[in-house]
Amino acid sequence: MNSSTISEASTALVLGGGGSLGNAWVIGVVAGLAEAGLDVTGADLVVGTSAGSTAAAQLAGTSPAQLLADILAAAPAPGRSGPGPMHPGRSHLETTDGIIASARNAEDMRRAMGAWALGFDAASDPDAQAGWRDTVGSRFSPHTWPSTRLLITAVDADTGEPVVFDSESGVELVDAVAASCAGGFAYGIGERRYLDGGYRSNAENADLASGSDRVLVLSPFGGRTRLPLGWRLDLDTQVEDLRAHGARVETIFPDSVAVAVFGDNMMDLSKRPAAARAGYEQGRALAPGLIEFWVGSNDGNSVELT
Repeated sequence: MNSSTISEASTALVLGGGGSLGNAWVIGVVAGLAEAGLDVTGADLVVGTSAGSTAAAQLAGTSPAQLLADILAAAPAPGRSGPGPMHPGRSHLETTDGIIASARNAEDMRRAMGAWALGFDAASDPDAQAGWRDTVGSRFSPHTWPSTRLLITAVDADTGEPVVFDSESGVELVDAVAASCAGGFAYGIGERRYLDGGYRSNAENADLASGSDRVLVLSPFGGRTRLPLGWRLDLDTQVEDLRAHGARVETIFPDSVAVAVFGDNMMDLSKRPAAARAGYEQGRALAPGLIEFWVGSNDGNSVELT
């Protein structure tokens, strides 16, 4: 499926990327909302990108309360957990920042990012590919696509073309999520290789909720973008476009407590319980103000919630 997919759903839940801590925060927010009386897991459409694609798959098969409990009960895991096999030398962020800075436009950036990802040894190593698939698959169950509509974003590393997987794409859910989360190397599905869905447009890809009446966006990165604003791929621009087409939009960004927990390493597994708790408290606090939005009339307003 290509990036022009349009949803006819009345409610859409957009789960943005943000590493291990972003995933925990998203789960916490959804659990907090549910605890306070607002279950958003019944959205007509769910869009998942990178860590948000993992959260979407997790929420499709397990209650948010159970997912939260699992995070809080997990044994302490100090240190970092990268998104997969990584290049030695320059850091992932330094390298990708350089690619973005050198790109003429988004298409050029995606092609260059794909070429870089294909240079990883893991892109052609069957054991590394299988290991990444197993790692991703261990995070959620069942591995079947849900009956409700779920869109998982990625980028074709061979062509630079944006990609959106769904239940009709002929791709297993585990593979779709593994592709969307492949931030450090290209993940193979059949004859094609894919990389992180955050490079499609941004960490949220909220444009895929076009056609929905009400859109709730959970953004672990707080709507920030690394791409030039002139490319008009940022979340603010996408929200403006959704509103212009009649959607009512709410965005939930991490509050000061969550931001302090995140620090400068969104991959620090030791902080997952704290990130989930911060999200949970945010969700509980925000739920009363969101209930009317989620089930009420469409007045075209957009509010940023922190």
